[in-house]
Amino acid sequence: MPVHAIFERDDPTASCIYQPTPQNSLFIYLRDPISARFDENTPYIRQPLAVIVGPQVSPVSLRLHQEHLAIRVGFHPAGLYRLLGMSLHELVDKSFDATDFFGTPLTSLVNMLQHCIDFDEMVNLMESFLIKQLAHQKVILPFDLAMQELLKSNGTLPIDQVASLACLSNRQLERVCKERIGLPPKYFARLIRFSKAYRMREEMPATTWTNIAHTVGYYDQMHLIRDFKEFARQTPRGIEKELDRMPMKMQRNLRL
Repeated sequence: MPVHAIFERDDPTASCIYQPTPQNSLFIYLRDPISARFDENTPYIRQPLAVIVGPQVSPVSLRLHQEHLAIRVGFHPAGLYRLLGMSLHELVDKSFDATDFFGTPLTSLVNMLQHCIDFDEMVNLMESFLIKQLAHQKVILPFDLAMQELLKSNGTLPIDQVASLACLSNRQLERVCKERIGLPPKYFARLIRFSKAYRMREEMPATTWTNIAHTVGYYDQMHLIRDFKEFARQTPRGIEKELDRMPMKMQRNLRL
């Protein structure tokens, strides 16, 4: 999914917050560089042109410059594990240069993408690259399909039912989930629900939090507030103020 934005001026103090999502991603930046800060006490760090982001449970502050052009590839649950072949539990709140994994083919792809004339050409190049990677992927398991059902339910599918769909006991589900998703299943379900609620607010700022809580499947608004404090590090009211000042809504068009 390409994203393109040109700001009126380059404001080095302007930042956007990328809130946690249940979807692992590959980001490719094609114009001005982007910098990220993972903790309030650390400086912004310039990011590579291609970045793989593992399981994210903490907000990240991103500093954009005058022209922001990026392509994001989102992976189905366990998709990044199947591609990398390593435990995602080791990658929680971490990212790394994607060329360290894909090497020269990705470097060549980035160069071609930078010279594309339209989004359709970008998408075609990206899809061709990803199709070639399928030969290296680990086999899909019933667990992976079960986690997709959990995602479709906005995290409301009972864990016992998820385990049944995955053909696993609850204890086995816990172990496999940490390896292939990076997080315990109940925590992952909470992250799914939080992300849906946050994205609803980005897309429909006039919607009340009560309506969001009901639509997403929270038992009550207090449970929504609890998850916002856990993942966004602030209350829904604080999120409102944050969205008002952000120069760009980072997840408005995000589809999981």
